[in-house]
Amino acid sequence: MKVLIAVAVAVTGVVLLSGCATMSEDQCLVGDWGGQGWRDGVAGHQISRLDDHAKACAKYGVAPNMSAYMASREDGLRTYCTWENGFRQGRQGSSYGGVCAPAEERDFLPAYEDGRRIYVVQQAVSSAESALNSAISRIDDREDKLDAKERELRQDGLTDEQRERIRDRIREVRGEIRDARRDARQAEDDLRHAEVEARLVIGMIGGRYGVW
Repeated sequence: MKVLIAVAVAVTGVVLLSGCATMSEDQCLVGDWGGQGWRDGVAGHQISRLDDHAKACAKYGVAPNMSAYMASREDGLRTYCTWENGFRQGRQGSSYGGVCAPAEERDFLPAYEDGRRIYVVQQAVSSAESALNSAISRIDDREDKLDAKERELRQDGLTDEQRERIRDRIREVRGEIRDARRDARQAEDDLRHAEVEARLVIGMIGGRYGVW
């Protein structure tokens, strides 16, 4: 359950925009504002994307052709705002910026939310698998270290102080192995729970979209 909650929080967080320019110098100078508007619409970008383009192109002395951009963006949004794409976007974990018109959103949004539910449970499975693999790797690593320290302890010519330091380290490593095994058991439990949850959600939702 902790894995599911953590994944749900992660995937519903706000996606921050990077500081990179949205258009290159060549794109600004070519001035294909219709094509850019269509691409932004198909990608589901909000209208504020045009402001980003204007800032990117201002340094080259180029201003957007707003009418060409807006008209083509609307064409792109008609491709984006379908229930099929809504499900696809949700299942991919993509964010939705509220760009669809109310009439289109009535079909888009339920499908998007269904896709998102599948994404969340599949991410939970992946997260639990990663945690289990990490714990197993730690167990293997610490067991190798324990073997090395036990061989070191059997060496001749060690002082009592040296032997005690080695024994202390052996105790530490054994504790680390116990911790890693405990983490592995928890990850196994989380993985089983996540897999059951994923099967339930996909079984309940997937049939409507051809996902099994």
